[in-house]
Amino acid sequence: LGFSTAQRVVTVQQGPLYRVRGSHITLWCKVSGYQGPAEQNFQWSIYLPSAPEREVQIVSTVDPSFPYAIYTQRVRSRGIYVERVQGDAVLLHITELQERDAGEYECHTPNTDQRYFGSYSAKTNLSVIADTLSASMAPQVLTHTEGDTVELTCEVSKSTAQHTHLSVGWYHLQGARERHAEEVLTLSKDFVLSPGPSYLQRFLAGDVQLNKVGNTTYKLFISGVQPLDQGQLYCEAAEWIEDPDETWKDISHKQTDRTSLVVTSWGRDLSVDITAAESSLLEGDTLQLNCVVGSQKSSSKDFQVLWLLDGVEVARVDPKGVLIWEDDYEERAKLGQLRAFKQSNVIYVLTICEVGLKDNGMYQCSVSEMRTPGDSYSIQTNLTSGIQVEVKPKGYRMNLSVSTSTPQVVAGDALILLCEVQGGTSPVSVQWWHLPLEHPGPRVLVAAMEQDGTLSLGSTYRDSRTRGSLRLEKAGSGTFTLVIPTTLDEGDGGHYWCRATEWFRGQSWTQEGETAVKVSSVAGLGLQATLRSRIATITYGRSFELVCQASANYSLEEVPMSVGWFFRPGSPAGHYHELVRVSPSGTVAWQAAQPHFQSRAQLMKTATSFRLHIHSAVTADEGTYRCEVEVWRRNTLPLGQPAATTRSNPVGIKVVLPESKLRVATKESSVEIAGGADTAIECRITSAQNHSLFAVTWYLLPPAGDAAPLQILRADYSGILQYGAEFSSPAQKSRFLSQRVSSTAFWLRILSANPRDQGRYYCVVEEWLWLGDGCYKLGEGASGRTTLEFKLPERQLQLETANHSTSAREGEDVTLHCLLQGARVPDTHLSVTWFRGEDNLLTLHWDSTIEYHRESLAGRLYLRRPAAGDFSLTLSRVQGSDAGVYHCQVEEWQQLSQEKGWVLQALARSGYTQLTTIPRELSGLSRICSSPPLLNLILYLPLILILLLAFAAFCWYFKFRK
Repeated sequence: LGFSTAQRVVTVQQGPLYRVRGSHITLWCKVSGYQGPAEQNFQWSIYLPSAPEREVQIVSTVDPSFPYAIYTQRVRSRGIYVERVQGDAVLLHITELQERDAGEYECHTPNTDQRYFGSYSAKTNLSVIADTLSASMAPQVLTHTEGDTVELTCEVSKSTAQHTHLSVGWYHLQGARERHAEEVLTLSKDFVLSPGPSYLQRFLAGDVQLNKVGNTTYKLFISGVQPLDQGQLYCEAAEWIEDPDETWKDISHKQTDRTSLVVTSWGRDLSVDITAAESSLLEGDTLQLNCVVGSQKSSSKDFQVLWLLDGVEVARVDPKGVLIWEDDYEERAKLGQLRAFKQSNVIYVLTICEVGLKDNGMYQCSVSEMRTPGDSYSIQTNLTSGIQVEVKPKGYRMNLSVSTSTPQVVAGDALILLCEVQGGTSPVSVQWWHLPLEHPGPRVLVAAMEQDGTLSLGSTYRDSRTRGSLRLEKAGSGTFTLVIPTTLDEGDGGHYWCRATEWFRGQSWTQEGETAVKVSSVAGLGLQATLRSRIATITYGRSFELVCQASANYSLEEVPMSVGWFFRPGSPAGHYHELVRVSPSGTVAWQAAQPHFQSRAQLMKTATSFRLHIHSAVTADEGTYRCEVEVWRRNTLPLGQPAATTRSNPVGIKVVLPESKLRVATKESSVEIAGGADTAIECRITSAQNHSLFAVTWYLLPPAGDAAPLQILRADYSGILQYGAEFSSPAQKSRFLSQRVSSTAFWLRILSANPRDQGRYYCVVEEWLWLGDGCYKLGEGASGRTTLEFKLPERQLQLETANHSTSAREGEDVTLHCLLQGARVPDTHLSVTWFRGEDNLLTLHWDSTIEYHRESLAGRLYLRRPAAGDFSLTLSRVQGSDAGVYHCQVEEWQQLSQEKGWVLQALARSGYTQLTTIPRELSGLSRICSSPPLLNLILYLPLILILLLAFAAFCWYFKFRK
């Protein structure tokens, strides 16, 4: 015709979907390829799990009366409504999801096309799950000085059975009535930190941080707090799930209580600094502390200075220079052991003579700028500075502790050893020694650090190619860390000693401590691989993913690992074929055994998890999968044989065909025709998958109620015809034709129909789909019955209708009579059909051609016509299977015109003839048994037997009496 019509396609959000009870959810639906107005209408229904075949109507964009009673109130109150995104796309909103909302949702678009062509509805599954997300933070009021560090803790947990991710973030409100919250910092579902716009620069500078501690604790740190941070802070958590279309959806949100933050500011021109001539002293030494106040125009200002030790006030100097001692220090001041004075308006001095151990601690100088709004002082600004002072006893011994953060490692892992010197403030030298457990003997020097930081290594540890570059570092005032980057073998285990020496005023103090570590080989430490898949049954064309998780009794981080993926098609008795192997360097090597995977596979690795993602699943993907993980020693090149290998559990994947959408019209109908006319039986498809192919098989149910259906013909999806046994003759093939008249309609054409064609006709449609690697049957459906009836002519022929019976011996011939009585109408032709029961034997057509319906009888059936109205049938060489009831049907045909052709004018059926067959071996016996003398003997035989028995009894009695 020179033009084509678009096919209507309805698409709905892909399922299955998991949503949380009580949440606001949306489902989208759109239509394309339609005709008619740009604004299409939509109707939403649900099929509940308790009644999966029953449609429950929810809401419609065109019909307010569409909802069933169970949904009417929620639709009226806008608890459920449809939002039109555009003319051919909508969103279904459920504002508060309930457990009863779980089920299969169907989106339907009423037809606006000139004819049905395409799909008019689509379905998706929705599951309702419990909301297990919780987020909590203790409400509090915090007061901090500008420049302080603020720490907030948020506890977040979930127990959802499905695989979900969490995002956790902090938000800031400037005031109590502020509605718009500003984002501070968020840890996304993808484990990415994202600061708000106002906190971006401070995040980049490291002043705003978010740390996860354990499984449920999240901490926010704000260093250098500013006045703009004042307000309310809260934590918000969200739970995310990945939908089948590979997009992530937030299904639950929780906010914590709010914490109020107050930030106080200092005067910008005031500074305080505390200094000591010597902060490390021996008992009996003198301690002198100076507190220096920096301020513009300091000479015109009044300051109050407080001296404190570990937060407890020692002395106070007021703005007029008056000194006030606390009670605990007043006696020592009277003895001259303590002195405090104001050297100038900006310099204040505290001196302690003959210090003792009780003078250890943190000394602070707290300066307050005073103002006098009358006679009394009031604090305008306050600032504090401090210094740590240590007093060693005369018999001083420093404390030493040795530990390790790696007590049990695997060969190739690093060793980290810690030596903490407590109480030492003078320069310290450190030596590390090693003694293996299996080889007792003298200790071996590992590394040493002198007082000035000079580093030296023992002879065994100088070659960086064996254990890497050793590091001995000083962290803080007294912590020394030894790092051995790569352990060789079990021999690197054993005891490690730390010897520390402190030097002070010509004296030295030495302490030793030790710790033990165990180094194990990689093999035998419980390497395991677990394979899993979220979905075990995959619809053809969908994607699926396999996750191979490696685990062991030790950390696998930074361990060189490779993974091999294996596939076993078909039955469990088959063999596994290696699909692909990924080396530790990321090199991918595909094998040739199953080439259809490579173009559709995606390989991913995250930490100790390997993923195989297969796009557009086909039937050849069905089978059993397994992964194999190999590991090498940490911090070494993966050369040669791996240190350990493990295979995972098998996981079976089943690929199922798409669900059949086939619907065939099932309405019953009837057709009445006159004899000789052509007619057609319709079979109509009301819905099916897009791009489906169809095979149609036509059946006839004869008028007899218990008769089995007769297959007329089958037209497969390629158009190839196959006739049933009863319709395989050339005459029948020429009269019964299958024709596809449209994309959804098929006709069975019956040419020159006659009364023998009466009955109920129906079709069985098979839905097939070409899926790339072959054509697959999705389903089938049967149509309603169409009854074909004949309008019989008013005039009837006269046939002998009396019933007869006859018998014939096997091997003989028998003639069955069919006699037409009365005169014939001129210019008419006769046809006759002989039946045995309801089975056609042969037909003599009006054009004198003979059609044998039973090919096996063709050589033994003859029509004898000794007279014009005699259509007797001779059956030669009678067989036992010929027994039955026979009758004939005679039809009168006349050509009324060239256009109408030959038309049935009259017909009649004869009476029935019962044919009985006699087997050959019984024919002689039947003649004997039928003779009169023998028949009389048989009738008197019982009486003769009675008389003989009586005579015998009499003789026996007489003999006994004698």
